Amino acid sequence: MSLGSIFDIAGSGMTAQSLRLNTTASNIANAETASSSTDTTYRARKPVFSAIQQSMMNPTQQGFGTEISDNASAGVRVEGIVESDAELQMRYEPDHPAANEDGYVYYPNVNVVEEMADMMSSSRSFQMNVDTMNTAKSMMQRILTLGQQ
Repeated sequence: MSLGSIFDIAGSGMTAQSLRLNTTASNIANAETASSSTDTTYRARKPVFSAIQQSMMNPTQQGFGTEISDNASAGVRVEGIVESDAELQMRYEPDHPAANEDGYVYYPNVNVVEEMADMMSSSRSFQMNVDTMNTAKSMMQRILTLGQQ
């Protein structure tokens, strides 16, 4: 693996964590939205990630120092966003404008505490990828100064 591929790997991680942060923000924003039916109620969403294999990122790269086992991953890809199948919250609130004919209001299956933990985790993961890029940049700058004496 070359030093330059570190930027591709960390960049894919940053993209994935940005999407994770966006879905978390959407879940928190819709945590208290009410609906009169289960079909129209917001459901919590989670991104699904998978590893990108090195051969997929640089299929033509071969040579000294680039041999990697077939199982080595070299980044992350977002496979999709799935909706949670957890049970919705049903509350008896007959005076609510969105109450159905039985007086029940449906609320999303969003756990705000879990979403806050996901938000902190994705933020820290994003920052670690930024730190990885900064370290790789610093190493490349040091390589360029090797012959300057």
